[in-house]
Amino acid sequence: MVARAYTVAFEGVDARIVEVQCAVAPGLPAFNLVGLPDKAVSEAKERVRAALTAISIALPSKRITINLSPADLPKEGSHFDLPIALALLAAIDILPPEDVEATVALGELSLDGTLTPVVGALPAAMAAAEEDRALLCPKACGAEAAWVGATKVIAPASLAETIQHFTGQRILDPADPGEVAKDAPDRDLRDVKGQERAKRALEIAAAGRHHVLMIGTPGSGKSMLAARLPGILPPLTPAEALETSMVHSLSGLLDEGGISRTRPFREPHHTASMAAIVGGGRGAKPGEISLAHNGVLFMDEFPEFPRAVLETLRQPIETGEVVVARANAHVRYPCRFMLVAAANPCKCGYLSDPARACARVPHCGEDYLGRISGPLMDRFDLRIEVPPVAFADLDLPDGGESSAQVAARVDAARQVQTGRYADQPQVRVNADAEGKTLAAVATPDGEGRELLTRAAERFGLSARGYHRVLRVARTIADLERSDTVRKHHVAEAVSYRLVEAREALSQ
Repeated sequence: MVARAYTVAFEGVDARIVEVQCAVAPGLPAFNLVGLPDKAVSEAKERVRAALTAISIALPSKRITINLSPADLPKEGSHFDLPIALALLAAIDILPPEDVEATVALGELSLDGTLTPVVGALPAAMAAAEEDRALLCPKACGAEAAWVGATKVIAPASLAETIQHFTGQRILDPADPGEVAKDAPDRDLRDVKGQERAKRALEIAAAGRHHVLMIGTPGSGKSMLAARLPGILPPLTPAEALETSMVHSLSGLLDEGGISRTRPFREPHHTASMAAIVGGGRGAKPGEISLAHNGVLFMDEFPEFPRAVLETLRQPIETGEVVVARANAHVRYPCRFMLVAAANPCKCGYLSDPARACARVPHCGEDYLGRISGPLMDRFDLRIEVPPVAFADLDLPDGGESSAQVAARVDAARQVQTGRYADQPQVRVNADAEGKTLAAVATPDGEGRELLTRAAERFGLSARGYHRVLRVARTIADLERSDTVRKHHVAEAVSYRLVEAREALSQ
């Protein structure tokens, strides 16, 4: 007799069903595990043996063979412990085989039989729902998995509780979804003195999910501005929250099963490797660009990142997804993020400061900002200078608009875009619009078209730059609740394509 249990193997955010087959046959006592397991999966037999001994279940003196099917699919992770134990218990008639086969299980076993939380409970629950099976997972993962809502989630704390549930001694109640995390922003735009143009640029970027490059001297407030960006972004929609949480689930970042409605804000250090930013490493795990899906990726000291790392951002920015291809893995992760980059104008940082003139003008700036390639620079919708703030301004009382006031306008503009693109699931905000869709919604009026044509000829805009100006102009019009893109919308959008520091260097 061959007993079967089911679990999953992860390929990006997708979970593939794996059949765990167990055969107990006469012969010399042995416990073999086959089916392309990695080291953690191979060690599962020792954890299963110890966990069964801890609850006074002895393995039969027979030849036990566990096969993980499909056998050519790599199996990674400790979550195979629980399904292996279930298949074995069904094979020796301790658990009813039909009940075991009706579930998808994942969980790591401690030596005393308790179940340890594992990553990926949310995508596993999605896979279980598609197979019309219940999900069995550790108690600590139950609140996370229950968010799917389309399948029953049973979350025992130990292997003993699992056996009691399947044998009817103590039926466990289905797990409830965790609390929705409500992270109140603790940083307000009102804290920033001056920098009105930079604040305006961040508002436009937040409304249309446009990419921003800030160039300014050290201490001018670039990082301070970026840190307040989450406070003006609208909360994640339920669909976006589920998408983002699936990526975070694979990385073990969900806190106590709670799904946050706050958009992610990731800020990797400039020494981060390519695998850390784009994804890869052992098991082709998601990188920072995927962890920032539906949120913000803030890259401070942008030119200091390795050139190869920066160039890998070009394709994900355009497509909204990244394919991590390795010799033994080929996985796809979503990565629709808003890139916010900050840089000094030169290596010393004071190229544009007349009070502290750089001694190597213009070569210092050319060498430093030259680390950002032209194709990558062309992908920034808004490029702004962040000048230093005068000392006298720092003593002024708090003024200007709060994050809540700006967030209200941003949310209203996002609502307009949601209605506009309701029949196009691949387009959510203006930054996603292209081709006929962009032409239909962002074509300026006569004066606006004439201005855009002159600007494109005067400043040598590429085709990509031309379309990005149109997208930004459409967002500016949405903030003003204007159905038509007018001349002053185009003028403001064009102004954000120019960085005075770069123009000065080229003259």
